[in-house]
Amino acid sequence: MKELCSILAALERPAARPVALATLCRVHGSSYRRPGARLLLGGDGTRTGSISGGCLEDDVVLRARAVAAGGPAQAVTYDTTEENDLVWGVGLGCHGVVDLVIEPLAEGDHGWASCVRGAFARKQDTALAVAFQADSAATLGTRATLTGDGHEWVATGADRVALTAGLREALANQTSHVARLETLAGRPWIFFEYAPRPVPLLILGAGDDAQPLCRMAAELGFAVTVVDPRPAYATKERFPAATIVLVATPDALAALGPPDGRAAAIVMTHHYLHDGPFLRWLLAQPPAYLGLLGPRQRADKILADLAAGGLELTPAMRDRLHAPVGLDLGARTPEAVALAILAEVQAVLAGRDARPLRHRTRPIHD
Repeated sequence: MKELCSILAALERPAARPVALATLCRVHGSSYRRPGARLLLGGDGTRTGSISGGCLEDDVVLRARAVAAGGPAQAVTYDTTEENDLVWGVGLGCHGVVDLVIEPLAEGDHGWASCVRGAFARKQDTALAVAFQADSAATLGTRATLTGDGHEWVATGADRVALTAGLREALANQTSHVARLETLAGRPWIFFEYAPRPVPLLILGAGDDAQPLCRMAAELGFAVTVVDPRPAYATKERFPAATIVLVATPDALAALGPPDGRAAAIVMTHHYLHDGPFLRWLLAQPPAYLGLLGPRQRADKILADLAAGGLELTPAMRDRLHAPVGLDLGARTPEAVALAILAEVQAVLAGRDARPLRHRTRPIHD
């Protein structure tokens, strides 16, 4: 969701007024980007996001400028399934077909963005309805949004009832889908996009090795919270990329309530007396991913001490704990360790086994 969050932030900046937005809505075959990818064009030529690996962008920007200059929204299909695409087409060579829509953005007319931005601030998922093919250009573009807690935005003239049904389905199933609404004006094809809130990442420990982890996690789109009992370490100056920086003991943190069930958490204070209580709290309130930095023997001793202190360690708790944390990448530097940790977090949250892609027998994208 980092790209969508970046676009939401860009829509709030007055310096480079956004003029057009391209949204990738459907893919047949192979494509570098997946549905939901976006490219925002600013009035000064600045770009936020992307809809391909770079090979479509020049053509999309040319079309976006025409849309921004007063032209209608455009439905565009790029077909790279033919061998002669390398000569006559855009040169993707991906053997796929992608459908996208380019819509104009009137100044101040970003109601859908405000709705999504508010949902993420309230830690709510959201869904968007984007019409990418239609008999009438007037019906193309972002038509409606619905948040997990019931807030909605519907474009002027759009059919609220029909669109809301598809948005509710996307939220309920937590997955995007495409449907043609034959009963609506323009008979549009709609991309009903499930847009989950940014995944929280708790970094328990604000040592120097936590800095590249925070920085890289934020770049990947995690909403990072850094916690440490030591005021000199847990500062916004040391962790500018963090969403939240807290000076808190394990007991004080536990008083704030359980973490988001979709969260990832890394315990890495390097202090035995802090790591144990942090781990006790997280084992009792399991996040989606839980890792502990340090050698296996240290982790076993912490778990043994927690059990001796009255914590009932179940097999499920032990299986859920990644200790030592991270993939075996031969990491030696703090930056490489951060990469190994985040690679494992990504694999676990995506339900993958982190094997090399050349050993994968199924398609890369489900």
